Amino acid sequence: MRFKILCIVASLCLHQSAFSTNSNNAKLPHASILFGARETVQQIDISPDGKRIVYLSPDAGRGTVALIAELDGSVPPRAAMTSNGAFADLRWCKFVNSKRLICQIRGMQDDDGVLIPFSRLLALDIDGGNVTTLGQEASRYDARIRQFDGKVLDWLSGDNDSVLMMRDYVPELRRFDSKIGRTTDGKGVDEINTRTLEVTRRESANKNASYFLTDGRGTVRIKAHEKKENHTGNLSGRTTFYYRLLGSKDWIPFSTWEDGVGLLPLHVDAEANSAYVLKKVDGRLALFRVSLDGQLREELVYKNDKVDVDHVLKINRNGKSIGVSFAEEQRQAIYFDPKYSKIISTLSEALPQLPMIDIIESSRDENKLLIHAGSDSDPGRYYIYEVSSNALREILLARPALENVKTSSMQMVSYPASDGTLIPAYLTFPPGKENAKNLPAIVVPHGGPSSRDEWGFDWLSQFLAYQGFVVIQPNFRGSAGYGDSWKQQNGFKGWKTSIGDVTDAAHWLIQKGIANPEKMAILGWSYGGYAALQANVVQANLFKAVVAIAPVTDLELVKSEAREYTSSSLVEREIGEGMHLKEGSPLQNAEKIQTPVLMFHGDRDINVGIQHSRKMDARLRMLNKPSELVQFRDLDHYLNDTSARIQMLNKIDSFLKSNLSLK
Repeated sequence: MRFKILCIVASLCLHQSAFSTNSNNAKLPHASILFGARETVQQIDISPDGKRIVYLSPDAGRGTVALIAELDGSVPPRAAMTSNGAFADLRWCKFVNSKRLICQIRGMQDDDGVLIPFSRLLALDIDGGNVTTLGQEASRYDARIRQFDGKVLDWLSGDNDSVLMMRDYVPELRRFDSKIGRTTDGKGVDEINTRTLEVTRRESANKNASYFLTDGRGTVRIKAHEKKENHTGNLSGRTTFYYRLLGSKDWIPFSTWEDGVGLLPLHVDAEANSAYVLKKVDGRLALFRVSLDGQLREELVYKNDKVDVDHVLKINRNGKSIGVSFAEEQRQAIYFDPKYSKIISTLSEALPQLPMIDIIESSRDENKLLIHAGSDSDPGRYYIYEVSSNALREILLARPALENVKTSSMQMVSYPASDGTLIPAYLTFPPGKENAKNLPAIVVPHGGPSSRDEWGFDWLSQFLAYQGFVVIQPNFRGSAGYGDSWKQQNGFKGWKTSIGDVTDAAHWLIQKGIANPEKMAILGWSYGGYAALQANVVQANLFKAVVAIAPVTDLELVKSEAREYTSSSLVEREIGEGMHLKEGSPLQNAEKIQTPVLMFHGDRDINVGIQHSRKMDARLRMLNKPSELVQFRDLDHYLNDTSARIQMLNKIDSFLKSNLSLK
């Protein structure tokens, strides 16, 4: 079936025109500008009536703007809300109804040297007016910090201005001269009018409750209690779930979840009166449906013999489940809703060059679908698909600056580790050099370590390939998503295996003649930065240059930083005790590193404190080893700032060319 695909929303297309070039022969900006620019569409939603969209886009500096665009193109996109990124960032905006939004802002507060993340929910009209805050009103007598004021659980019908929201209630400390003060403590559920702030209590606040799930029709069906350690109040990693029978207010035990064992509820299906849950089968997560009728009957929905199932696909304000998603070599989806299975099949025929097709959201009647489609070499395009007329309309580009830039395809490969185990990886050649040999090469281990790389567009790898490097991204043992036997102890306790798999990627490139052994580098972010540094501890002459972005450098420091937070016990358990704390820490073995090191770090990084890079840089310099640290002020772990990313890419490019003797 053929479609006529065009950018019919002229005002949206024009909004992006300043970032794209009109000719393949036009002189392009430097690669750092092309690839360092933040995505034009960072988050997007369609209104329930299907007439407009809201999307977050970069603003001046590190700012973000929420833009409202009419899908009939009648007026240019207009700003509903902006943030300058200095105090807090806009993270998402969604429609309550066709005229009103809820947006979340997130920020970081420095409390005597301890970084405390926070978020707030704001409601506003699409023209930016009538702004309200949806959390409990703060008081100077609050007994504790309210980090996260709440979460929208259910978007309800959209017929009025109300949503169902979990809110964090903080009691007040009573003053010596008064017995008056709030005593409500914990998380409760309210139906709240986002305009008038009129509240109808649905669930009283409970200090033990951590979150709730609704059936998408306004009824709370599942409650979670995250167990805390009695002596510290830290999270224990064990969560107990309770559920309700239809029409009942009583809570009944449902399941437990700890260290990946048990049942983890993801979504409640109102029509089937059941919950979709994750449960391990043969060491891998599979999707089950469990009845909520008192019998708790389990039915296997889908399992994969290679990888974990990780997502339930939902539509219509998260009220309806339509499929399941998982990632083998490529991310795949199984649609158990016949309507959407047919729609995806139709879209795949229409967009054969864009195999990564996601349904982001729908109008209330499910006639208009907001679609994202992309590939390994295409960062993505946004479409509106009208089901009744079978019309597909392109409306936005994820990265318009790259529209006329030749990018690279990503190959799925596997290579043997030193013990013979085949390690899955992704290989990206420079554009037009897919069969070339003796290339400068970069090994790029992913972050985590409980994470993995997937097939798809990666701005950092694409930048490196564009600059002439062949890039390999290994899913080393310790990576998540492949089941228990692959994850093993994790990439810290089992660092020798994980780092060995990383260095074996470089050896394989050399053995195959793909890489020039004298022009081999390694680059990583977060755990990947740790892997980049530690790889040079164990094999000092393999790499000729090391780039580490926000790297872990000392395992004991990871534990000590975590002691300020409720996740402390979980981190202690992940890192463990033993000789690996010293042997597996680049900072403790800096004298073994013989390669020039370049590091980048934001000073508001709560994931990996900047002290990791500062200590590593100081130690290397003390040992008279070449090291440079670029520090970004007021940026967090992800460096979501276009100018900072451009600066970083420029610096990386110069550093690699200098140390690999490239022109």
